[in-house]
Amino acid sequence: MPLGLLGKKLGSTRVYNAAGVLIPVTVVLAGPNRVLQVKTQAGKDGYNSVQLGFDDQKEQRLTKALAGHIKKHNGVAVKRIKEFRNFTKDVKPGEVVGADLFAPGDYIDAIGTTKGRGFEGVVKRHRFAGGDMTHGAKGWHRRSGAIGQRLFPGTVMRGMRMPGHMGQDTRTTQNLEVVQVLPEDNLILIKGSIPGAEGDYVVIRESKKRPKGWKPPVAANVSKKKADAKAAPAKK
Repeated sequence: MPLGLLGKKLGSTRVYNAAGVLIPVTVVLAGPNRVLQVKTQAGKDGYNSVQLGFDDQKEQRLTKALAGHIKKHNGVAVKRIKEFRNFTKDVKPGEVVGADLFAPGDYIDAIGTTKGRGFEGVVKRHRFAGGDMTHGAKGWHRRSGAIGQRLFPGTVMRGMRMPGHMGQDTRTTQNLEVVQVLPEDNLILIKGSIPGAEGDYVVIRESKKRPKGWKPPVAANVSKKKADAKAAPAKK
């Protein structure tokens, strides 16, 4: 992940672009991110990466191992630490990076933890249709039905879709467009939704499929090509 930031999802709103089109956006507080450590391929670590810390924390609330690691690199106590490999921006320990790493028009991938839904049945968890509401069906309206096991194999097959815990999974939403960047407030307005509830921590990284400078392909006008082909004189 060449460029990335740790942030916090603040909520959703909507903004107008230059053409007056209403765009739904998610507001992310993406800074300040403090550079805690810089690893290099030539060093003992053997690879290039940057460790970023986000959201200041009281030092007494850290574990001794984490507090020792931060103190070793003359850093500040933080709540979240994330390592980004092959960070393309040249930074040094102690520096602060923020929302200005990205610009309007860039595409990002957002990584977060989905909302916890608790214990759910198959209708909500797996979108099962359930049983009939009529024709004498009693007590099977939201059940999964038979799971198809008798003498052989005599056990439930792995991966069987059944009731269980739903949510609180790590999910990545790709190719989201950055609509606005407010560097003075460390805010990034991202088109669409990202995983997580309001106040959850998220990771914003440069899109793997649409890196900086990516432009959408120009759609070919098929009807115009057909018209030009018909108007062209036939070859003898």
